[in-house]
Amino acid sequence: MAEIHDECGVFGIYAPETCDVARSVYYGLFSLQHRGQESCGITVNDDGLFTSYKDLGLVNDVFTKQNIERLGLGNAAIGHVRYSTTGMTDRINAQPIVVNHTKGRMAIAHNGNIVNSYRLRNDLEEQGSIFQTTSDTEVISYCIIKERLTSGSIEEAVNRAMYKLKGAYSLVVMSPSKLIAVRDERGFRPICYGKRDDGSYIVASESCALDAVGAKFIRDLDPGEIVIFSKDGVRSIRDHCGKQPKSMCVFEYIYFSRPDSVLDGAGVHAARIRAGEFLALTHPVNADVVIGVPDSGLDAAVGYSRASGIPYAIGFIKNKYIGRTFIAPGQKSREDRVKIKLNTIADEIKGKRVVLVDDSIVRGTTSKRIVSLVFEAGAKEVHMRVSSPPFIDCCYYGTDIDSKENLIACSHSVEEIAEIIGATSLGYLSVDDVKKIANGNPEGFCTACFDSNYPTEIPTGTKNRFEQKISEGNKDNGETREGEKKDE
Repeated sequence: MAEIHDECGVFGIYAPETCDVARSVYYGLFSLQHRGQESCGITVNDDGLFTSYKDLGLVNDVFTKQNIERLGLGNAAIGHVRYSTTGMTDRINAQPIVVNHTKGRMAIAHNGNIVNSYRLRNDLEEQGSIFQTTSDTEVISYCIIKERLTSGSIEEAVNRAMYKLKGAYSLVVMSPSKLIAVRDERGFRPICYGKRDDGSYIVASESCALDAVGAKFIRDLDPGEIVIFSKDGVRSIRDHCGKQPKSMCVFEYIYFSRPDSVLDGAGVHAARIRAGEFLALTHPVNADVVIGVPDSGLDAAVGYSRASGIPYAIGFIKNKYIGRTFIAPGQKSREDRVKIKLNTIADEIKGKRVVLVDDSIVRGTTSKRIVSLVFEAGAKEVHMRVSSPPFIDCCYYGTDIDSKENLIACSHSVEEIAEIIGATSLGYLSVDDVKKIANGNPEGFCTACFDSNYPTEIPTGTKNRFEQKISEGNKDNGETREGEKKDE
């Protein structure tokens, strides 16, 4: 399933009157860039006329001043940042997706993965649907449109479609007259909304994006909730709330989210501090300095230092102009990026016993290189501490862990991994402790990639033609305009 898994960020705005909504989405996506660096897109609604632009690349590169101006003014807009796993780095998979149908049109952007995608897609194809992309998002859009043809409103169609969708989906959906935010029944991925002084409502994957556009946080969506923004105000549909136990992805706190975000009432920065404190209690060591691996290892390093009493120091300088190695498709690409991503501050390391704190070890390649850098800077010992448990299984909900064969913890013990990466010692956060890092409450988290306890069915079926790479001939200038308004 590597070719259709992605971890993304979504953003939406509904304004009381026509304004430069595209620029607001641009700033929102810029603040969510950490969630996806492969492609991005924006769709603007100007009284039912949809204008879109999307392409491969970073937000700042894709959305030049000219491209933003092309999108024009509107009263609503949605946006998306995306990355995929190995393969399928193709512009046609960029979002939002715009679909025209007999009752109007719809734009949709999605974060997560649905586990029954194969089954739904095959059923839709047998009924005549023709797919243009390899993403789950198009499957979701077709499910909604199918329901829309026999329902009285777009929100009713979304509500009906949710009975068919299984897995992780935080959505922003836009019709000619409404903006809709959706969170799946288990709340795998975060989504929240806020309001600006000008009366505009903002929807975003993380609260940091609300801050970026001057919106005051109102609340997170509850698992299973549908929130509708329109000229009539804000209302909620809760038919799916409380139907399933909550299963928020705990890796959002460990790695994905920005430290200044607050997810479901728990600050990401505080959660990472707490993870470091747990590590210090469960894996103590005699050392001279604690350093963190930028970026998501820094807060955990501070927590380790506080709990252990070992001084904290800045041991690495990060090149800010290169993306996350975890996102880079292909092993060779990951190795090349590590070499230029980090450099040590030798004065803080030379002659010292170092506690090195990082957020995870997936394949071991990056960790081996980082440990080597610390020894090259003159460290006497390097004791690696990891603020997540060992990865032992695949993720089916949108994280870039699609195959057990590449997970080092599946075939090696902790002691063997320490030897492979060259560390003096190695300690992981336990599964029990990782569940406690967000406000200390161990309930309501998905830890399947750490313990194989999946909260949903496991995807079944074989790969078929829709997963094959789409022709390079689909690349164009990225701009489309869609039709005239039909009321919802």
